[in-house]
Amino acid sequence: MDHVPPMLAVLEVPVVKNQQDPVPRCGTTPTFCLVLIGFQKRRCPINCSCQPASALSPADRQRIGRRKMPIVRNMSRAVRQLLQNPGCGCAIPVIPARCIGISPRQVASDASFHSVSFSNSDHPRVLITGGLGQLGVGLAKLLRKRFGKNNVILSDIRKPADNVFYSGPFIYADILDYKNLREIVVNNRITWLFHYSALLSAVGEANVPLARAVNITGLHNVLDIAAEHNLRLFVPSTIGAFGPTSPRNPTPDLCIQRPRTIYGVSKVHAELMGEYYHYRYGLDFRCLRYPGIISADSQPGGGTTDYAVQIFHDAIKTGKFQCYLKPDTRLPMMYIDDCLKATLEVMEAPAEALSMRTYNISAMSFTPEELVQEVQKHVPELQLTYKVDETRQAIADSWPMNFDDRNARRDWGWKHDYDLPELVTTMFSFLGSDSRIARVN
Repeated sequence: MDHVPPMLAVLEVPVVKNQQDPVPRCGTTPTFCLVLIGFQKRRCPINCSCQPASALSPADRQRIGRRKMPIVRNMSRAVRQLLQNPGCGCAIPVIPARCIGISPRQVASDASFHSVSFSNSDHPRVLITGGLGQLGVGLAKLLRKRFGKNNVILSDIRKPADNVFYSGPFIYADILDYKNLREIVVNNRITWLFHYSALLSAVGEANVPLARAVNITGLHNVLDIAAEHNLRLFVPSTIGAFGPTSPRNPTPDLCIQRPRTIYGVSKVHAELMGEYYHYRYGLDFRCLRYPGIISADSQPGGGTTDYAVQIFHDAIKTGKFQCYLKPDTRLPMMYIDDCLKATLEVMEAPAEALSMRTYNISAMSFTPEELVQEVQKHVPELQLTYKVDETRQAIADSWPMNFDDRNARRDWGWKHDYDLPELVTTMFSFLGSDSRIARVN
C-alpha cells in the first residue's frame, strides 16, 4: 500500500506580546514559528532571521517559557516529539507565521476556541433588533424563506411567544448595551442588520427620556458597530419625520423637516446620521420612510396611525369602534406585506441604483371615515363613535397626507400590491375566520 503523507495541520501558538521580543523582517511576532506537518521542507519566503523555538538561545527559551500558557506548553511538547520521531518518515518543514496575541481584555477565561467552516452560500447573515414589534416577526419570516431559517436572527429584550421562539433563532439583545450588541454581531458573523428598536410616537411623548435613549443612543451604538464591521444597515424612518411646515400633499423625499415629536426628531436624526456615516465612513446605510403600517399579525403598539389596525379587531370582537382621530384626517397607509416587500427590495438593490439613502414609499392614503365605509361593506352593523385624542390629533395634523415616492419607483422598481379594498378584505380574511364576523356572515 502506498504511503500517504499526513494532512497539513496548523498549531496556533498564542503568546503574550512583549516589546522586547525581536521582530523578524517577515512580520512574525514574537520569534515563535508555527509547526506545519506537510509534504516538503520550506524556508521562510524572504530568508528572515525568524527561528523555531528549538533554535532559540537557552536564555530566550527560558524567558519565553515562563510566559507560556499551560496549553502552549502541552503543544510545545507534542511538537518536539513530532520533530524528533516523525512516525511516517515524512519531512517536517518549519515555516514562520504570525502568532496570536492574547490578553485578559481580549479573551474571556472561559472562551472556547474552535474552527469555523464557512458556507459557500452568499446569503447574508441577518440580525433584526426590536424584533418583537409590529414588523420584526413578519420580516424574519420573509427573510428566512429567502435566505434560510438559520441565517436570520430575531432579537429583543422581551420574552418571545412560543411560536416565535420555535420558528427560528432568537436571542436577547439590548441596543443600549454596546458590548453585548458587538459580541452578537461578531459571534454570529452578521452582515445585514435591520434596526427596528424604537419607541413610537404617542408612547415616546409619554416618556421622552426613554425615547431619547432608545431612539438616539441605541442608534449611535448600531451605527458604530455597523461601520466597524462593514454591515449593510437598514433603519426605518416614518411619516413622523416631517412637521407642520413640511409640504403635506404630496410630501417629496427632500423638503423641510421640522417634526414636533421626539419620535420624529429621532428619525430625522437617524436619516442624517446614516447619510453622514455613508459619506464619511462608507457605511452601506439604507432607509425607507414608512407610512402607517397595517398588519393582522400584531396588536396596535401606541402609534398615531394604529386606529387603522384597531378598527378591525374591534369590528370582529364587539362590533363597536371608537376613533381617536377626526373623521377627515388623511394619512398615508400601507399593508404590511407591501412594507416588508419594499424593505427587502431596497436592501437587495444594487448600490449604484440608489440615488439617495432615504426614500419615501407609499401605497394608499385614506381618512378614518373612508376606512369605516370600506369596513362596513364586510360588517354592516359596525357602530362608530369619535373621541378625539388631542395629542394624537396634533401629531397627525403635522404629518404628510400623501407621500411622493416617485424616486423609489424609478430607482429600484418599487410597486405596491394592496389598495384600500384589497387591504380590508385581506385583514378580515386573517382575523375573521373563527370570530364574530364569520358567525354573522
